[in-house]
This record gives sequence, C-alpha cells and structure tokens, in this order.
Amino acid sequence: MPELAALLPMVALLLVIGAFAGVIAGLLGVGGGIVLVPAFFYAFGHLGYGGGQLMQVCVATSLATIVFTSVRSVLAHNRKGAVDWAILRGWAPFIVAGAILGVLAASSLKSAALQAIFGALGLGVGLYMAFGRADWRLGQAMPGGAARVVLAGSVGFVSVLMGIGGGTFGVPLMSLYAVPIHRAVATASGFGILIALPSVIGFLLLPVADGPPYTVGAVNLPAFLIVMATTVTTTPWGVRLAHAMDPKPLKRVFALFLTIIALNMLRKAAGW
Repeated sequence: MPELAALLPMVALLLVIGAFAGVIAGLLGVGGGIVLVPAFFYAFGHLGYGGGQLMQVCVATSLATIVFTSVRSVLAHNRKGAVDWAILRGWAPFIVAGAILGVLAASSLKSAALQAIFGALGLGVGLYMAFGRADWRLGQAMPGGAARVVLAGSVGFVSVLMGIGGGTFGVPLMSLYAVPIHRAVATASGFGILIALPSVIGFLLLPVADGPPYTVGAVNLPAFLIVMATTVTTTPWGVRLAHAMDPKPLKRVFALFLTIIALNMLRKAAGW
C-alpha cells in the first residue's frame, strides 16, 4: 500500500484539477473530459506514474466521472423539457456500438498512439471553438439511414478515444443540422451516458501495469472520487461567472489553451 507521503501530492494535484475542470465546465459549457484527460496525464506523469498504459488510465478515469455528471445533467435538462428524446433514442444504439469499438481500440493502442489521437482531435476542437460559426449548416434536420449510423458511431468511437462525453462533438454536430443550441446541449448530455457507461465497464476489465495507486482496471479511484467531489462544488462557480461576464472572449482564450495542450500532446507522442 502506498505511503501517505506519496499519496498527498497526488491528492493535492487532483483537487486543483477537479476545481479547474468544474469552473471551466460551468463557465464555457464544455465537457470536463477535454480538461481532465491532459490534466491527469501531466499530473500522473509529473508524479512518476508513467508506463505504457498511462493514457488509458486518464481516458478511463475521465469517462468514469462523465457517467455521473451526464446523469445529473440530462435529468436537469429533462426537467426543463429540453432533451430531444427522439434523437436520443434513434442515435443511442449506434453511439453505444461506437463506444464499445472505441474501448476495444483504446485497449490495444499504446499510450503514445492515444496521445497522438487526443492531440489531433483536440486541435480540431480548439480550432472549431475559435473559428466556428453558429450559422454553419450541413442540413435542416438530423440525418437518418446510413449517415446516422456513421455519424452516431463516430461520435461514440472518437469520444471514447479522447475520454470525453457527448458534448464536444455532439453539440456542434446537432447545431450543423439546425438543432437549437439549448436542445443540442441537453440532448448531448444523454450522449454522454451512452458513451461513458459501456466504456467504463470495459475499462474496468482492462488490466493495467504500473498504474497510479488504487487503480482498478484502468480507472483510478482517487482521481475519480476527488474530481467528482470538487466539480460538484466548482461548476456552479463557473455558471455564476458565465452570467456575470461575456464568455465569448473567454471561449476563444480557452480555444487557444486547448490548441496549445493538443500541440504539446502531439509533440510528446512524436517523442520530441
């Protein structure tokens, strides 16, 4: 069992990570996973917990937090009648299938490969946040048929590889198909449950060598518990800040911050 002196620095860093992720989520409306995965990676690496499966631990632990935050979010949105259950029901089987394929892919990849994937996709997200426009459209209604299978499966698949919920890709996708933004945000919280729940079950069965202390499968329990506790406290702070100031310039600053993180992930994946 790790000594208390070895655990205290990890606990302190996790408290900071959870607080920051909660504020950002409340302030900018982005999922915590986009912050948690790189934060976990740098924190655990700084503390000396490396190994070839460190990114799997970061991704799995982030998804574990998303299970609970997504449930709370979708229930809150549903009380306001904002969730589009027709979209959620129609897309659910394909999102779940994509998430399961994502777990299988993530389990077989090296940590450096997952870093590269996170970096490339994170760079795309950062650029979209910085330059995307609300009036961009791919269609006037959510697609069905083969397009729905491909798009829903892709949302589940890439979200698991990044350790994020449904909002990062689901909200822009629904907005591109003319779903009002508040309905898109509410419905994407349901995507988060469909992505995170099956993937966490899979990651709990994944054996990880040289993980941080108290890691079960690929899920680190201290990180999960501490982040859950702190984000509950700090997310309302971010919401209050969002109502007190214009979040648009802050969103561009965060887009730059995310772009830098993504480029650094790519640099590390390349071994530079």
